[in-house]
Amino acid sequence: MSLHIANQIIKKEWTDYNNHMNMAYYVLVFDRLWEIVLAKFKMGEVSAKTTQMSTMVVETHTTYNNEVKEGEEVEVNLIFFDHDKKRLHFKMEMIEKSSKKLSATLEMLSLYIDLNKRKVSEFEEEKVKLMDEFINLNKSNFNNNNLVIMGKLKK
Repeated sequence: MSLHIANQIIKKEWTDYNNHMNMAYYVLVFDRLWEIVLAKFKMGEVSAKTTQMSTMVVETHTTYNNEVKEGEEVEVNLIFFDHDKKRLHFKMEMIEKSSKKLSATLEMLSLYIDLNKRKVSEFEEEKVKLMDEFINLNKSNFNNNNLVIMGKLKK
């Protein structure tokens, strides 16, 4: 199961001499679409600019399962999400829309950061509540099978 985040058309400038999307752009697509989820928790770019609180990635695991080419459309889905007082752990998948083939996955661990101090900080109560409500609403869509980054949350 999964939770659809958004779709993305593969741009020409993201392709390489092998005539498919270059590996770096898979991460770019995941990162850009992850901002949609962060906005639900009042985090991300707006929060960084207005409150000086943000997230920073400390660990990732990416799989490249099937190539995607210029002009193809991919669906990006959230397949796992959890948190503790200072960390976010999530996994997304990229599905090539017409073939329904798994193109890539990205699993990530992020820390919540006070940008003024450049130090790890605990989530505000409001953000914890938003994340917990999101998890409770969507937990039937999440799957913790095949997670590589395990045991990093301190619950």
